[in-house]
Amino acid sequence: MKKNLMSVIILALLVVNLVLTSVLMFTIYPQAKAANELITKICHAISLDLSSGSATGLGNLPLDQVEMYSVNGGADMTFNLKKSDGKTAYALLQVSLSINKGSVNYESSGTTPLSEKETLIKDAIDSVIGNYTKDEFETDKESVKKEILKKLQNTFGAEYVIGISFGKAVTSD
Repeated sequence: MKKNLMSVIILALLVVNLVLTSVLMFTIYPQAKAANELITKICHAISLDLSSGSATGLGNLPLDQVEMYSVNGGADMTFNLKKSDGKTAYALLQVSLSINKGSVNYESSGTTPLSEKETLIKDAIDSVIGNYTKDEFETDKESVKKEILKKLQNTFGAEYVIGISFGKAVTSD
């Protein structure tokens, strides 16, 4: 008798649990669906904002849209670094810029747009590198590149100059 009574109670609780779960599903599901739609709309808006933003990275462009420009014809350039402990240090660099061929600035400036503006490029590089000591430059070249890129993007446009690379980067006292 006790086993039958326990089985009936368990069955009744199971039915109550099933009914309450169904009620919850029908009341919560529409709200969850609406929240998912809102989140999807926000994600699309953010994605559109990121793709139409001012900075275009190398990863966003196909390689046939990227042109490499060697500053100073690919020759070594010497820049003064910030003095450390009263010692003057120098950086010997070969710098190349990644140019977006699809940029409006590229189409309007001709096939060799930067050759006439190398003085501006060298000045931007010099002004950034001059803020770093030899040790800072050697340990954190990526920060130097990012700062130079930001300065060049401010000068030429963020969608025009999209990357910078050092072919050679040597420091000496």
